[in-house]
Amino acid sequence: MCDVCGCGDESRVSLDVHRSLLSKNDHEAAHLRQHFRADGVTVINLMGSPGAGKTALLEATARALAGSRRLVAVSGDLATTHDAERLLRAGIVAETITTGTACHLEARMIHDVMHGERLREAIHAGDFFFIENVGNLVCPAIYDLGQSANVVALSLTEGVDKPLKYPVMFKNAELVVLTKLDLLPHLADVSLAAIRDNISRVSPAAAVLTVSATSGEGIAAWTDWLESSRIGAAQARDGAPRLHQLGPRGF
Repeated sequence: MCDVCGCGDESRVSLDVHRSLLSKNDHEAAHLRQHFRADGVTVINLMGSPGAGKTALLEATARALAGSRRLVAVSGDLATTHDAERLLRAGIVAETITTGTACHLEARMIHDVMHGERLREAIHAGDFFFIENVGNLVCPAIYDLGQSANVVALSLTEGVDKPLKYPVMFKNAELVVLTKLDLLPHLADVSLAAIRDNISRVSPAAAVLTVSATSGEGIAAWTDWLESSRIGAAQARDGAPRLHQLGPRGF
């Protein structure tokens, strides 16, 4: 599926090399996390398949939190800047990470984009920083990005069996947001109870919310969850190095 991780092609990527790649990424992610926490910035790694409603959820979040919280985001995609442009129109400070052939974002990509002038000047203590990952239910699940929490958006139109088919993605999630709730009356074969049960089978500790970015139903519960997860300015460590003070290759 991508030219970076190999996606299970044992003839291309050996287990030892794969471990080495993840080890380097984990080191970079840990360093990012240190600085995000020091700055009091809450980082949400938002994952899900193409069309799951990730961008729409962030647009609805911007509407709900307008005037109360600053939202900053990066949007990962193989090509185009369409999603970031939507976020900008919604009032979110946003940048695009274009991966080309890579089906996931990596910590180094986040580090590098953070040193762009727009994001460097935008993020302050108490803010939410959303990483809208590349649309994929496989590769993004294993790459640490220095996030505070993993959130998976799962559209009801995707059916009830996705948690069972892609367990690693859901196992690593603190929260699963079931999107497109307004379409439920038109989905005869979709049961919220069945989806919740399948999520609990692979990730018993994950919280589950249902939302509609179109109608706004459930968005208040989503923003409440965000607030409960927020790293406040008081939690930032005095004297710790700030991310925006690092050099362009500041690891």
